[in-house]
Order: sequence, then structure tokens, then C-alpha cells
Amino acid sequence: MTTPTIGTADLPFPGLAGVPTNDGPQNRKEYTSDQEVRWCPGCGDYAVLSAVQSFLPELGLRRENIVFISGIGCSSRFPYYLDTYGMHSIHGRAPAIATGIATAREDLSVWVVTGDGDALSIGGNHLIHAKRRNVNLKILLFNNRIYGLTKGQYSPTSEPGKVTKSTPVGSVDFPFNPVSLALGAEATFVARTIDSDRKHLTQVLSAAAAHRGTALVEIYQNCPIFNDGAFDAINNPDTKADAIIPLNQGEPITFGVDGSKGIVRAAGGGVEVVDTADVAPETLLVHDAQNPDPTTAFALSRLTDAGILHQSPIGIFRQVERPTYDDQARAQIKTASEGLDDPMAALANLINGGDTWTIL
Repeated sequence: MTTPTIGTADLPFPGLAGVPTNDGPQNRKEYTSDQEVRWCPGCGDYAVLSAVQSFLPELGLRRENIVFISGIGCSSRFPYYLDTYGMHSIHGRAPAIATGIATAREDLSVWVVTGDGDALSIGGNHLIHAKRRNVNLKILLFNNRIYGLTKGQYSPTSEPGKVTKSTPVGSVDFPFNPVSLALGAEATFVARTIDSDRKHLTQVLSAAAAHRGTALVEIYQNCPIFNDGAFDAINNPDTKADAIIPLNQGEPITFGVDGSKGIVRAAGGGVEVVDTADVAPETLLVHDAQNPDPTTAFALSRLTDAGILHQSPIGIFRQVERPTYDDQARAQIKTASEGLDDPMAALANLINGGDTWTIL
């Protein structure tokens, strides 16, 4: 699974244009705060935090120009453990707050850290609008398919029939597929990675940082206390070859031991899994994350099993360019301000203009 890597020699990246760079090299220690990390032993959050702390110095940015916004949940403790600016905000509203920051401050690299409950339940509305607007921010969605902070209720990504404290005889909800949701909202960068694959996780984060616009990265993350084993199929050495479908730009999509399985177009318009020995090599689907039409990317996202995740595409599904909300908003403000001799007087005239109300 190969994705673009980022190094300080390549700056500036489109996604980081306008953000001040650091004068010298940095290391992981400089991005590690003095706060005690308080997650359950074995939690996948530790792996993601370690990867982010090691990855941020590669961006070559000043720490004071990086901000992490979180909502509510286990993952939302993230800002405490990074020596950057950050805000532990309110439940589900991190994308809305981050939108305001990204629009007001072009000189910041803005990141959102959220979970499957925080983002897809109470925060679902804010999440989809951030993606459709294409705000220049990066959203890391930790998906452990359970409510961990509140001690084990089913979440919007839990599989049907899931027995939890809030569904003692099994959930009757059909789960969200976060990647499908992001593609349906026209997100310009959509990817999926795994907490246990440090190399792939770092590569995807690098590609997300380089992207200008909203980047949604779903991270499969194990909760050893309330949902242990949810991702066994993609982590177990005996099954991972058949469970992980790697998405590599410009390459035929194959997986399984020795590439024994592949993806082809289905008669109904979607995609399907076949044995590569049974089809001509030229019929295998070649992955193209840069296709402006998200139809194929969406079809690939539907390969993810809604049950026990027997198979799942991993990598960058979509990576396209589109004007960003914050860039366009700042351009409008600049245009409106040009030619004004006294901006404050213009504002006063607007407030005191003809369209007023008289309260009797």
C-alpha cells in the first residue's frame, strides 16, 4: 500500500500554503506535551498519537501554527497530548469550530480529531457540511465501532445485531460506512487506514496534509475493553491478506495470497471480487483516486462488510482538486474591502441603512 510521502524539502504543499514554516529541524519530543496520556492499556489511540507526534515534525511548520480541534469521546483527548494549539470542544461540533478557524486564519494548519460516535451521531450534520464545502482542514475519524468513553453502547458504525449495554438483544440499526458517506458528500480527499500499520498510517496522514481542502481519514482503531477484536480479520496474519484490499494509485486492484483475488467491474455497474486466475489481466480495475467522478470510488467503498469486516479496501479512495470554502470566503472579503476609504464608516452605513425595523 503506497501513498505519497512528505518531507520538509518539498514544502510548500498546496494544503499548507500560507502556513509559516519552521526555521530548523524538529523532532517528536517537541510535539509531545507534558500531560499524562490517559487511555486504556492496549487502546489503538496510542498508536495513532505516536504516529502523529512523529509525523508532524516532517511538515516543517511552526508548532504555534498547528491547531487540533476535538469533540467528545476517547479520541477527543488528543489535543492534550500534543504540544501545539488545540481545543477540546463540544460534542459533534468540532468540524464547525474548525471551519471558523480555517476561514479566519489562513496561517494555520487545522486538524479535527473525532470518533465514530462524536462525528457520525450528534455531529453528523456538521461533518457532511464541512466535507461538501471543502474547507481546508483535515479530519481524523477514529472508528472503533463502539461508544468507548460512555462504556460500551453501540455506535453508528456498529454491525447489525451488535449486543451492547444499550442493545441487550442486538442492534437493529444498519451502520454508516464513513467512506461511503464522505464520498456521497463530495469530499475531495477520502482515505482509510489502520492503527496497527504505522507506515501506511503515516503515509496517508502525509497525503492528507498535502491536500488543499477537506481530507477525511477513517482510522480503524481497536477498543480492547468494549469491542476487542472488531478488526481481527485485517490484523490477523492468517487472514489479513484476504481481508485487506490495498488501493494503490495507477495499479490493478489485487489482494489475497500472491494476488489471487482482484476487483473487476460488475454487470450491475458496481465492482466485485473475482479470482485473478479466472479473468484476463486487462479486465482488472486500475485504481484512480484522481478521477473527478466519485462513482467508482463509491463502488469500492461498498466492498466493506457491514458485519465483521471480512474484507475492506485500505488506502486513498479519492484525491481531487476543487476550490475551498475558506479561500473563496477570504477572496470575497478582500474584494468587498477594496476601494473602501473608511471600512468602519461603510459598516456603519450598512447597519443604519434603509432596511430597518421599527419596534412599537
